[in-house]
Amino acid sequence: MAAGDPLVVIGDALLDIDVEGRADRCSPDTTAPVVDVAHRTFRPGGAGLAARLAAAQEREVVLIAGFAEDEAAGRLRGLLDSHVRVIALPQRGSTVCKQRVRAIGPCAPNGHARARQSRRPILITRIDSGAGQVGADLLPDEAVAVLAAARAVLVSDYGGGAAAHPQIRGLLRAHADHVPIVWDPHPRGPVPIPGAALVTPNHAEALTLLSGRLDDGPDLWRLAKGWAVGAIAVTLGTEGALVCLRASGKRLRIPLPSVAKAPDGADTCGAGDSFAVAAAARLAEGRGPESAVRRAVLAAAEFVGSGAAAAFSETEAATVSGASAAWDRLWT
Repeated sequence: MAAGDPLVVIGDALLDIDVEGRADRCSPDTTAPVVDVAHRTFRPGGAGLAARLAAAQEREVVLIAGFAEDEAAGRLRGLLDSHVRVIALPQRGSTVCKQRVRAIGPCAPNGHARARQSRRPILITRIDSGAGQVGADLLPDEAVAVLAAARAVLVSDYGGGAAAHPQIRGLLRAHADHVPIVWDPHPRGPVPIPGAALVTPNHAEALTLLSGRLDDGPDLWRLAKGWAVGAIAVTLGTEGALVCLRASGKRLRIPLPSVAKAPDGADTCGAGDSFAVAAAARLAEGRGPESAVRRAVLAAAEFVGSGAAAAFSETEAATVSGASAAWDRLWT
């Protein structure tokens, strides 16, 4: 590929929010813990995180994704614009936000002991909001030109409509014979385009696609044939990945070496995005799908072991009364 050819990420960008504090008491009318918020952290999620991960490897990265006209989208753009080139598509509805609430204290799930042992607050709940969707508007000329010049494309589908965009799908099909395309699917998204080099469902998604059957038998190969894609790699967390190559019918398990496994309780948020980014970058170098998956298995483990998506977060101290005291005594 020529110098300057970008790695392009297409998909649905989300805003991830972590809320942390102490749970020293329960609500008087229920057993629900009351969390005194110490701080919030914000980071790009979905295709936004994938683009930031790719940019961390000093590649030229372009993100094509939908952005709404709301405060959350403005914060998301602020987390992205200085790191990746963003081509914004019109998005109907509000920005999808995924907010995880964590706390430490006697009223946190499993109490003080588990939090002290793990040295991190315990997840209490996740709150999702927003339902933005990309419509079928014509792509800007800039997006069409970027796809024509791409050295690799990662489709990061989070069910927000970008992967189903008819013009995007048509352009990807036209370029698939000379540009490696990695498709990271979503249960609410469309099937991959024919000609994609690699599809990367996780274990739960694969079980759904295969009606609850996932083994080293022929079912995965039939799925690859039906989709007309080069290979499928089912990510298995700490167990590595299961790969099926359509051309040869070869199926193999690629384990994660025990020395690369992260400790129990490590945050795995974004591990699948890390896997897909690493695979796309390897394919862009001219490597085959088996080599790409071997590198991706290690890259995802390294990502989790280094603290996962925390490096891409922006922290904001809470302004509610008592937040400073909650933070001061978070580990006491």
